[in-house]
Amino acid sequence: MEIKWVEDFLSVVETLNFSRSAKLRNVTQPAFGRRIKSLETWLGAELFDRSSYPCTLTPAGESFVPIAKEMLNQSMQARLVLRGQLAGAQSAVRFAMPHTLLLTLFPRLLSEIEKGVGAIATTVMAGNVHDAVMSLVERNCDLLICYDHRQQGIALDTERYDVLSLGKEPLRPYVKTLPGGLPKYVLPGTPNDPQPFLSYSPYSSLSRIVEKALHSSPRRVHLFRRFETDLAEGLKCMAVEGHGIAWLPASAVAREIAEGKLTLAVAPNDSEALEQGLWCDEMDIRVYRRLDGASPEIDRIWNYLKSEHGPQ
Repeated sequence: MEIKWVEDFLSVVETLNFSRSAKLRNVTQPAFGRRIKSLETWLGAELFDRSSYPCTLTPAGESFVPIAKEMLNQSMQARLVLRGQLAGAQSAVRFAMPHTLLLTLFPRLLSEIEKGVGAIATTVMAGNVHDAVMSLVERNCDLLICYDHRQQGIALDTERYDVLSLGKEPLRPYVKTLPGGLPKYVLPGTPNDPQPFLSYSPYSSLSRIVEKALHSSPRRVHLFRRFETDLAEGLKCMAVEGHGIAWLPASAVAREIAEGKLTLAVAPNDSEALEQGLWCDEMDIRVYRRLDGASPEIDRIWNYLKSEHGPQ
């Protein structure tokens, strides 16, 4: 028995639509259906009559509604109590985010937050974007921070989640700097001399953004895939060692640029590419929270971030 099954059940009670609830819970419809079926198997009774549209509750389902609400309420209360005890009456604020933002944005953002609301205890779940989003959906974190882009948007229901933009993040092609400040490899390459490409894994959230920047460019790029990983830090290390061109968030390479280890993979005399920002893109950094069940501490943090980053 898992609490998320109870949350799934109550979502269908509200929408009477499996497809709509699956979207709200940020899972595929087949996976959502399996979770509802697992709950029914555990209870030993069918909860929904699926023979009609929209679906309706069975008598067992009607009986389970108040029980499910009480189960969810008690589990949330137990979590709040125990979190307070474990931290000596100070519970930790739980963040979820991709690895890149943990290494680049979060230390600076935490300093900013603590200047506004005072010192806070924090825990961070760093992983891929899907897992970070599911951490928020399943109430395993308080605040989700991630990149948002037209190619890789975060589809969270605005009636259930609040969102703020923390600023823009350029995504540019970087390469090892040679003596004299010249790039080791330059775009766009040629059919006879393609440039080595340090790429994100296909399932990485940044992969689609990079592919879009390459395919939408007015000047065709010629690359050969030399290395692949889902971690921006891994690509950066490979680029610093001179293994190829990597598309990286600007904040992830600020130190390497300042130290002269990396530079843009564009020839210094290619004024068109430099002025138009060819092969570059931009992402939005966003923070999300659930609209229900927020603690006073999360409200304080959110209101501070809203005052600093919200629409003026």
